[in-house]
Amino acid sequence: MDKRTAAFGVLSHLKKLGFEAYFAGGSVRDRELGLVPKDFDIATAALPDQVQKAFEKTIPVGVQFGVILVLAEGHTVEVATFRTEGSYKDGRRPDGVQFSTLQEDARRRDFTVNGLYWDGVSKDCIDQVGGVADLKKKIIRCIGEPDKRFEEDHLRMLRAVRFAAQLGFDIEGKTFESIVRHADLVRKISPERIRDELSKLLTSPNPARGIRLLDESGLLDKVLPEVPLMKGVEQPPQYHPEGDVYVHTLLLLEQLCNAELELAWGCLLHDIAKPNTFERAADRIRFHGHDKIGADMTEEILRRLHYSNDLVRVVTALTAEHLKFKDAMAMKKSTLKRFLGIERFDLHLELHRIDCNASHKDLRAFEFCKAHYEDFKKLPPPVKLPISGEDLKAMGFVPGPEYKKILLAVEDAILEGTLSEREDALAFVKKHFAPSGKK
Repeated sequence: MDKRTAAFGVLSHLKKLGFEAYFAGGSVRDRELGLVPKDFDIATAALPDQVQKAFEKTIPVGVQFGVILVLAEGHTVEVATFRTEGSYKDGRRPDGVQFSTLQEDARRRDFTVNGLYWDGVSKDCIDQVGGVADLKKKIIRCIGEPDKRFEEDHLRMLRAVRFAAQLGFDIEGKTFESIVRHADLVRKISPERIRDELSKLLTSPNPARGIRLLDESGLLDKVLPEVPLMKGVEQPPQYHPEGDVYVHTLLLLEQLCNAELELAWGCLLHDIAKPNTFERAADRIRFHGHDKIGADMTEEILRRLHYSNDLVRVVTALTAEHLKFKDAMAMKKSTLKRFLGIERFDLHLELHRIDCNASHKDLRAFEFCKAHYEDFKKLPPPVKLPISGEDLKAMGFVPGPEYKKILLAVEDAILEGTLSEREDALAFVKKHFAPSGKK
């Protein structure tokens, strides 16, 4: 049973017990737009204790706010009692709620397009706030007074931009003006909540538009202050005829649509260190070390937003390695194999393609690496090194930096296909290296 069927079962059961109950929020919005809903939240007149008695398995995740999770057929369905909310002192949650009616429940929500309800039995859409009209106009508009909505929950400013990027909507004038006035409040939002909104924005159908709206509203330099610094940073026109670093970055993002999060962050941050490394040399503009410095900046940004170690590792590598493609066609076999063996090389390959399309449009290195990557994937897993540090010690080498140099040379020879057996590896070391630097 899928989640939609499970949610319909929960809704139907509440109605059979005599409670007013409707699907609410995003699932109704998506249904009206002809999209496939992902979540099926339910709003009901049933009080929290009545919801808990109505179902065998429940979790009181937010019982003080009237929110109960119902476990149904292996799925969780959020059921919330109609409510009005008290004052917000922390810019996140109301100090308290009062259980109320559907009409009052609609008026406490953030945007008109999210204030819709749908009766799963009669199939009627219930609109108390003008949400259907705004869906037709493709507008994100606050319910009630925008200033009040954003002062209640500061995250709503980021949500407005994110919905605009996800749905391809405009932000209504008064709503947008209020975001501009209150943009500084976003600094009070926890990193985790900012992270989640940025993740949804960057994996939306139009992340470039989302970044532009963040910038125009004044939110961008609050949540990602490094990104606006790319504006006006010149690039060598022979390689970047499109313009400055910010323009280039947005051109990358314009090529994304519902992309993987790691790739989206890689596109946004791959040149993040160019403002810090800009140099007008005698021959042309240069950005020495912007890959390595950018990798450090990328890691700092993503850790500041409390992303997982796995995501940080992959995206940091995208920044650190993105310049290597220009040398790929001249790499020796071992170096190329090591390059192709980078974790999630498919993302590196795609970032390079997008990067080229946003600048000089020379795809020769991309085509070369793509062809070799297809061959590389067919190869058996790399063999384990046939010798170790203990072998080097037995041969008279002193433990230290030279160990790494020797073992790397052995690995290169294996990747080149010139040796594979242990005896060959030992002979290779004896031929090319000698203890204490003597030959």
